[in-house]
Amino acid sequence: MQTILIIEDEIDIAELITFNLERNQFIAESAHDGQAGIDSAFQILPDLIILDLMLPKKDGFTVFKELRNDDRTRQIPILILTAKAQTEDRIAGLEIGADDYLTKPFSPKELILRVKAILKRHNKASSSSTFECPPFKFNKSTLQLFAENQLIELTATEFKLMLYLCERSNAPQDRYTLLKEVWGYHDEVNSRTLDTHMKRLRQKIGTHANLIETVRGVGYQIVSQ
Repeated sequence: MQTILIIEDEIDIAELITFNLERNQFIAESAHDGQAGIDSAFQILPDLIILDLMLPKKDGFTVFKELRNDDRTRQIPILILTAKAQTEDRIAGLEIGADDYLTKPFSPKELILRVKAILKRHNKASSSSTFECPPFKFNKSTLQLFAENQLIELTATEFKLMLYLCERSNAPQDRYTLLKEVWGYHDEVNSRTLDTHMKRLRQKIGTHANLIETVRGVGYQIVSQ
């Protein structure tokens, strides 16, 4: 059974999430402030973290950064859950590297579907073996990407997206397919999610950013050297 850590200060919401996770055969653990969430994450090393942004002691953005800066928790997928529904807040959550973003009020069924989709792509990306698409080399067992032997730090979702494009290099991938295959979405409502992740990927691969091409009216492609 996979363990989900819920970092949420509203007890009733944490209990609602716990109830629905346990109904779906997950182990649910809770922390009710930012510092407790960090401590729990280091101790439990969960398979996924559901993180609220408005937290006492340490806000969700601070918690996120501390988890991403520690080797023990860097690769744990994080779903941000918050009452902040404004577009700029959603983008801010994705830009810091969240694997997904869900606003309150939310459907417990949708939350469970999002959790399962994140875990599915994380586990798929973690399957052992390597793959090369010069100048990139992927280690699927450790979710590490190298460019000319230099390690590029990626989240599990960024790794999955980059790998998907590189495995189909020099072939344009349409937006709908990327959203479906990488995130499990079945429409383009969340297309900003894709654009935000592509922006982050370009920033992270630096001098190789030009290898990610925007195909107008279609989507994106990787140009293999």
